[in-house]
Amino acid sequence: MSQSALTRRRFVTIAASAFGMAMLGRAVPSHASEPVRWRGSALGAQVSIEIHHPDRAAAAKLVETSVREVRRLEQIFSLYRPDSAICALNRSGVLIAPDPDMVALLRTTLRLSEQTGGAFDPTVQPLWELYQRHFEHAGAGPAGPAAADVAGALAKVGYSDVLVSADRIALKRPGAAITLNGIAQGFATDRVVDLLRKGGMTTTLVDIGEIRAIGTKPDGTPWRVGLADPEKAGVELGTVELVDRAVATSSGAGFRFDPAGQFTHLFDPSTGRSPSLYRSVSVVAPTATEADALSTAFSVLDRSRIADIVRARAGVEVLLADAEGSVQWLRT
Repeated sequence: MSQSALTRRRFVTIAASAFGMAMLGRAVPSHASEPVRWRGSALGAQVSIEIHHPDRAAAAKLVETSVREVRRLEQIFSLYRPDSAICALNRSGVLIAPDPDMVALLRTTLRLSEQTGGAFDPTVQPLWELYQRHFEHAGAGPAGPAAADVAGALAKVGYSDVLVSADRIALKRPGAAITLNGIAQGFATDRVVDLLRKGGMTTTLVDIGEIRAIGTKPDGTPWRVGLADPEKAGVELGTVELVDRAVATSSGAGFRFDPAGQFTHLFDPSTGRSPSLYRSVSVVAPTATEADALSTAFSVLDRSRIADIVRARAGVEVLLADAEGSVQWLRT
């Protein structure tokens, strides 16, 4: 996870109709035969909403409700907004009377941290800051920050020292800071799914950086989602079929600090370095929150450990693509 994790997807869409595709964001006027659209930015990405619906008033209301919810979550989780709740927490090390969604997502995050043996750790933000400072200077050493500096950042990392209650969130380690960029888009996707279900949508594909299906396609067949090769434009590593499930992909190619690509937004919390085990990791899971977090965690774990976790989790499948693009599915 890192401050850049949310930028790895440049275009975000919501497909939300019983008989058409759709995209996210402020409704703009259009002809009666056209979908209701909004475009803007949210959670560090360019976002667009386009909803096809037989009732344009209902479509516009769904768009506005979805955007309002995404904006609200952005105010809590965005590292790009200095007035967000997470930035306030990182500045002071404590957050009093936190929003219930901050509490809920952090509790989920810490549970997943425990279940992945610390591979998914929200406290890696000091590593992001260290690598950003190092590589933002012209002529930065290609070997990355000095070992002593990495060790110093790692001393601030440790999910077990994040205290969460309904009344207070606290970071026990001096200089600690958190990022939820490896899970917040999935959380937002799930929230929009909830809103669309309440709005009567029963056959919808939602994409807010992570993809989650509501039901099947209108013809009763599963939604088919292609998994792109991050290194080769227009090439797919595989496809997944979704019915009431989600898929998320993580890849070091999404953001690289250095031209050689040795150091990416995916950090191993145990070493402070960026592993290059896989070209990409895609996870299918019951929710986008789980898929998002596990795709990040699995990027730093070997296949045997991933297989162990998959066997212990219902409804989880993983596609691993190695450096050459060869793929392997891990299923229960």
